[in-house]
Amino acid sequence: MSAGLRSGQVAEAAGVNIQTLRYYERRGLLAEPERSNGGHRLYGEDAVTALRVIKAAQRLGFTLEEVAELLEAGRHRHGRPVARLQERAAAKLVEVDAKIADLTTIRTALAAAVEAGCDDLTVCAESSCCPIPFTDLAEENRHAGPCC
Repeated sequence: MSAGLRSGQVAEAAGVNIQTLRYYERRGLLAEPERSNGGHRLYGEDAVTALRVIKAAQRLGFTLEEVAELLEAGRHRHGRPVARLQERAAAKLVEVDAKIADLTTIRTALAAAVEAGCDDLTVCAESSCCPIPFTDLAEENRHAGPCC
């Protein structure tokens, strides 16, 4: 390879830092680059694309292990579509929906706590009108005092 991008150029183009670039290399997410006569790493443009794909997959909730598996499956597809991406995306969608449901429950409880003026977790945990779900902790210690 007579020309290529150096580490800093690749990292900047992909929006990552050099440590991230090297880490992905060590993890096998990126192919080891060629070296210049001076020993500098020289990457092709495909490294920038690969980094962008990795970061996009992470933003979609895929772990680095999952990204590595998807990239590996893509490398061995031999012109056939990779069904694993569809399966993984569907499974990730189920995970995201579950997280959204959990976050909605948390949001509802926090909004109720703000509305009720809760200001002390210990007092709230012992109050029968506290909207924060302390049910297991508070069952034994409930009393009918003023709310938070």
